[in-house]
Amino acid sequence: MASSQAPSSRSGEITSPGNRVEQISDSDFEEELNGTAMLDNAEYLSRITPPLRDMLETGTSQVQDETLEAILPFLEGNPNDFDLNSQGIPKLQRKKHVAFLERALGYYPPQFAAMDAARPWLLYWTLQGLTALGEDVSQYQERVADNFSAAQHPMGGYGGGHGQLPHLAATYAAVLSLVIVGGTEAYDSINRKSMWQYLGQMKQLDGGFTMSPGGEEDIRGAFCAVVILSLLNLPLDLPPDSPARAHGLSSFMDNLGDWVSRCQTFEGGISAAPGNEAHGAYAFCGLGCLSVMGPPQETLNKYLDMPLLIHWLSSRQCSPEGGYNGRTNKLVDGCYSHWVGSCWALVEAAAGKKGLWNRNALGRYILSAAQFKKGGLLDKPGKRPDAYHTCYNLAGLSAVQRIYIFDEGRQRGVGNGDLVAPFHWKEDGLYDGDKVWDNDDVVDRVHPVFVVPWGKAEDCRLYFERKECL
Repeated sequence: MASSQAPSSRSGEITSPGNRVEQISDSDFEEELNGTAMLDNAEYLSRITPPLRDMLETGTSQVQDETLEAILPFLEGNPNDFDLNSQGIPKLQRKKHVAFLERALGYYPPQFAAMDAARPWLLYWTLQGLTALGEDVSQYQERVADNFSAAQHPMGGYGGGHGQLPHLAATYAAVLSLVIVGGTEAYDSINRKSMWQYLGQMKQLDGGFTMSPGGEEDIRGAFCAVVILSLLNLPLDLPPDSPARAHGLSSFMDNLGDWVSRCQTFEGGISAAPGNEAHGAYAFCGLGCLSVMGPPQETLNKYLDMPLLIHWLSSRQCSPEGGYNGRTNKLVDGCYSHWVGSCWALVEAAAGKKGLWNRNALGRYILSAAQFKKGGLLDKPGKRPDAYHTCYNLAGLSAVQRIYIFDEGRQRGVGNGDLVAPFHWKEDGLYDGDKVWDNDDVVDRVHPVFVVPWGKAEDCRLYFERKECL
């Protein structure tokens, strides 16, 4: 059996327990965490690295060491030779990222045929990424409406493209894309009645939703369904032909909160379905679902063990990397900048507390380690950029830089119908604590629940509130 590869001298120096235990004593802990934004990179990494290291080598620890070796040069220095901001951190490469995403809206080579069913997602990730960078995407209104008119299925919902069966994930991405570009043509392209009937087929007796007729039931279905119900102002009464109605249910909300509650695991996170492993993306889906159903301080505290959830979310932040992983003993990944990082606004609204997470560390990871030299954002150094990681790194950066709070008294013009809780959010300015970014590095506002540009969800909902019927 081949001998295991020892970590390099640099990662060994960073993670060595020798001096770290002395540096981070109980009395100095708070002082250690404060004021790290102005430290040079090497000193910052020394302070932020966990003081204890398990010296037992496993396959997992070896991959972690290799990953840290790939990331450390970007946290310590500037291998991409980007211009630096006033904090000594790479500036947001806005123009390069815009160019990368605009190319993603063009034609794809034959090798991308395997992604055919994901076309709604490619559009959503690209459009949302562009708007986070401050770009106007209204020029794409007609193209987006035409594209999804062809992908809309007669039985309701959207498939990946013309002739493909509908799927709730594709439907969610299609609706959000239409919301992002906005306008009457985009809104009117949605067949709301068939959508309502389609969602009725997905509703399950235990409270959850399947992703397709006869498909898997998981937390994605619950989140996608309630987002669509809210944005399109659809009735909460189940359609007459819904199988769940035949078994005694009458509303899309029946048993839903309890089903989400059963998805919380012993670790504190949220899984795809009851009994599965907790996962960062499923955590956002679960929290998002409950935050559409009602005010977070009511729904999250009613259905979840919040202290346990906060502990689990905090444990997802990798150190010294600063970014998040999605599961226990997994590697940092830029996409969780959103899937976990964007959970915090919802959690802080429920807990009634601020400052529960380390914004600076995540901002440092995104700007230092997740920007590709030629444009686009990525999982981690050594990976290739794509629209998915670009979209969700930027959404996470918005969560880092901006303060989003839930305000029961604010409704932004939306009526008093069902599922209006997501329209009570407001931005309370930019984060004004220690930070590693300048104003030029700030991205645009992103709705903390719907993950669309600020104000677009309200425009859509108001349009359909004025419709007298489906």
